[in-house]
Parts: sequence; C-alpha cells; structure tokens
Amino acid sequence: MLIKFLGPISRDDLEVEVNSSEELKEVIKQNISDEWLEKIAVAVNDKIVSNLDDIKDGDVISLLPPVCGG
Repeated sequence: MLIKFLGPISRDDLEVEVNSSEELKEVIKQNISDEWLEKIAVAVNDKIVSNLDDIKDGDVISLLPPVCGG
C-alpha cells in the first residue's frame, strides 16, 4: 500500500504493508504531525473517504491538507 503525503505536509511517499485499517491509521499517526492529523482529508485511490474500513492491498492512500488560496 502506498501512502502519499501531499502539499505542505512535506514527506516522501511511504510504501507499507498493513493488515487492517487500524494498522494503517497507526502508521499515519506515526508519520504525520498532530498539526496535520486533525486537518487532513483522506483519499483512497483518488476518492475522498470518511473512513478507511474498506482498504485493500494495492490501494493508494493520499493525505490532503486543507486548501488555502491567496
């Protein structure tokens, strides 16, 4: 499973092997600051989701910070 940290989160993509959504959530918590954790949207295979219950091997998880403009 690939985790993409987009925009100003500023982390390299991370390839992980997890067996459950709980394991994935823990990996995300370990690799992102609390500042972003409370604000991000999550997409699975380019579709915004409200939970990670239906993840499967090969999915791409994208962590999207809030959009800001100027």
